[in-house]
Amino acid sequence: MSQSEPDRDGEPLKLRERAYASFTERLLAREIRPGQFVTQRELVAMTGFPLGAIRELIPRLEAEGLIKTVPQRGMQVAHVDLNLIRNAFQFRLFLEKEATAAYTRTATDEEIAEQRRRHEAIIGRAEAGGDETLIEDAEDVDRLMHEAIIDHLDNDIVSQAFRVTWLKIRLIRQYETRIQNHILIPVMQDHLKIIAAIESRDPEAAAAEMSTHINNARTRAMSY
Repeated sequence: MSQSEPDRDGEPLKLRERAYASFTERLLAREIRPGQFVTQRELVAMTGFPLGAIRELIPRLEAEGLIKTVPQRGMQVAHVDLNLIRNAFQFRLFLEKEATAAYTRTATDEEIAEQRRRHEAIIGRAEAGGDETLIEDAEDVDRLMHEAIIDHLDNDIVSQAFRVTWLKIRLIRQYETRIQNHILIPVMQDHLKIIAAIESRDPEAAAAEMSTHINNARTRAMSY
């Protein structure tokens, strides 16, 4: 059986997914650095997965723009630059404007109310002086709202593309735009404007507020 063919339990497929998760976790933890040149065997050592799984993984990483092959130099991990920032935020804008409009039309009142509750709780904690888990919790609330809007489309292709783009956004935030205390409340207030437009069941207004929010994030990233 070849490495690319799953056995009856799907184990090779699971191995590839675990190798992918290991790579992305180490990338976000900066154990694998953006812009770094790596070999297959270095990826084996970094991720702890066998060479066969890494060889299966590389085409996916290349297709997702997380690694590229540089002639005579080897494989280079994606690095954060103005081109990555521009492309990632532009792609988000294309996806999320339409997804927000669709979510506004069909999300349940309960789903929307839960989004508002989560955001108001974060703002309340921030205004009370914050705590040691506030930033991490705020980032979770941020991600979960965007994922909920995208996943509401019930389109696996769009959801997967969004998650790859969100990974790149997280790389960008590691350098310049991670939700810190001084921008936490403005980001949450951006979200509440989106939620208010969704509550009013106005797709055009909700899409416009999402566009403003994404453009604000892009401006922060580009300014650095």
